[in-house]
Amino acid sequence: MENKPHILVVDDDDKIRNLLKEFLNTHEFYVTTASDAEDAEKKMGHFKYEILVLDVMMPGMDGYQLTKNIKKKSKVPIILLTAKGEVENRIKGLELGADDYLGKPFEPKELLLRIKNIINKNKKISVNITHKVGSADIDLNKMFIKLLNKTKKINASEKKVLVEMLANPGKTFSRQQIANISGISQERSIDVMITRLRQKIEIEPNKPKFLQTIRGEGYVLWIK
Repeated sequence: MENKPHILVVDDDDKIRNLLKEFLNTHEFYVTTASDAEDAEKKMGHFKYEILVLDVMMPGMDGYQLTKNIKKKSKVPIILLTAKGEVENRIKGLELGADDYLGKPFEPKELLLRIKNIINKNKKISVNITHKVGSADIDLNKMFIKLLNKTKKINASEKKVLVEMLANPGKTFSRQQIANISGISQERSIDVMITRLRQKIEIEPNKPKFLQTIRGEGYVLWIK
């Protein structure tokens, strides 16, 4: 495979599977396809994949249940292909652990960009260097944030969330995902933690530029 990233595309539509395989092959990816969830699970038992691209609407087990099953035993990134405009369905996918979603119909180039973004963002963030977000300097090793000559400590839960968000700038994290990362289960406590982080990162916490709320979906961290 010449060290090419290996992608599993799961879709019951032969035309879409073949189109994506041909397109991604021309962009230096090695692609395996599966026609349904059962076929996908079987192939996951034989190969390791860098990313899974799953159609939500499939006969038998759908993409949501397959995502749930996979995330119980694997951290492999998943991109869901969903019906365009169905916000509740996209949120459901994210809550089950999906890393991104793309509404049908879509341009293959957009899927390619999302795949590349996930591969780049999933490279482990270093805790041994200082990370800059706007005017704030975040030291994950010493667990503090310095902003405008003021230094504020971060706790273990905040550190866990920052590690993931810094590794995935621009990715929306649902409350459930943040709960899983931080170990905090109460929704109100998650909101309080985000508010505290804003006070440490943002010059104007009430008008956040970097740690923003995506209404109905969750929170996102922008680096620049």
